[in-house]
Amino acid sequence: MTYQDTLDWLFAQLPVYQLQGKVAYKADLTNVTKLVDYLGNPHKKIKFIHVAGTNGKGSVSHMLSSVLQESGYKVGLYTSPHLIDFRERIKIDGKEISESYIVQFVAQHKAFFEQNHLSFFEMTVGLAFQYFLEQKVDVAVVEVGLGGRLDATNIITPELSVITNIGMDHMNFLGDTYEKIAFEKAGVIKKKTPVVVSEYTTETKPVFLAKANQELAPIYWASDLVSKLYTCDLKGDYQQQNCKAVIQSVQVLNEKKIFEISETNLIKGLNKVVENTGLQGRWQLVQKSPLVICDTAHNKEGLSVVMNQIKKTDYQKLYIVFGMVDDKDLDSILPLLPKDAYYYFTKPAIKRGLPAITLKEKAEIYGLSGEVVGAVPEAYELALKAAHSDDFIYIGGSTFVVGDFLSKISC
Repeated sequence: MTYQDTLDWLFAQLPVYQLQGKVAYKADLTNVTKLVDYLGNPHKKIKFIHVAGTNGKGSVSHMLSSVLQESGYKVGLYTSPHLIDFRERIKIDGKEISESYIVQFVAQHKAFFEQNHLSFFEMTVGLAFQYFLEQKVDVAVVEVGLGGRLDATNIITPELSVITNIGMDHMNFLGDTYEKIAFEKAGVIKKKTPVVVSEYTTETKPVFLAKANQELAPIYWASDLVSKLYTCDLKGDYQQQNCKAVIQSVQVLNEKKIFEISETNLIKGLNKVVENTGLQGRWQLVQKSPLVICDTAHNKEGLSVVMNQIKKTDYQKLYIVFGMVDDKDLDSILPLLPKDAYYYFTKPAIKRGLPAITLKEKAEIYGLSGEVVGAVPEAYELALKAAHSDDFIYIGGSTFVVGDFLSKISC
């Protein structure tokens, strides 16, 4: 099979949460355990850093990878979902896994995948771990897919666990309170393994403490960290707390003599995240005149910070290309959006995409006005035609809206 044939088969044969939602979610480690055992347990031969959380885990994973790369380590990076190409999920030192390796891996193990009804995500976890082992990485930074306790990545025993933020997202899987969601995220805390918690609330702190005490795991609260200010090439306001999580993590890695990271390499790593890892979609500046920014924030906690940053931005008129998936709590999100903007309500090109007309009708209840556009690229073109040089176009609401947008401009 060609690379495209392989991808077509993967997306057609195996449940993909990115595309299908709840039907593809498997809260069970049985199959992934069976898979890695079949592969010879590659995860037992690699050093890991495990990153969980509602918001920020992707940014923190990329920041840590960049810092470790600057420190001279060969770094594997496993994240999800991808924005444009599946290969974004699996990188070493910022370079995406090759098409040929994916084709070979799937061809070699296809019968096992089918026989055991593996999910798309379980398969990609096995693919990543096998690839990292064969390429002899010094460390792999692994982002949790969904939750933590029962996520397929949670078969690893990391050198460090990081929990970035707890927000009301994926409540149909993880629970409808901060405590319940924190319990699922706290599942990445392992026996005697240090854990860095980026942010906490009165509801979540006791949950993290209880799990850390149960596992005899040293726990560190990054939001309480007093340190000098560090700059970062990721410019979203929400990155300030993510930077704290990375700074605290680096301190722990040094103190525990897990890795050796100098101050110079920490500074370089934080300021070369995009260059070192290829991260996209985080308050990403696309052009300056008119100002065009895209961002993957997609829930109440993430979008509240982004909307505040929009308020602090200079512009004459604001145009927003906005779309969502169908499992989001619109009543908590739509009130955050500015009423003085003109909206192009659209639908990301996935099965889970919320119909644009549904989004528009709901948005009108909250005083938001605009028009329905069938697809993200067309919505952006209309915004670009309407905007003057001193206006602002924001593209967001969903990771998949940003992915559709970036796919268009990268063509």
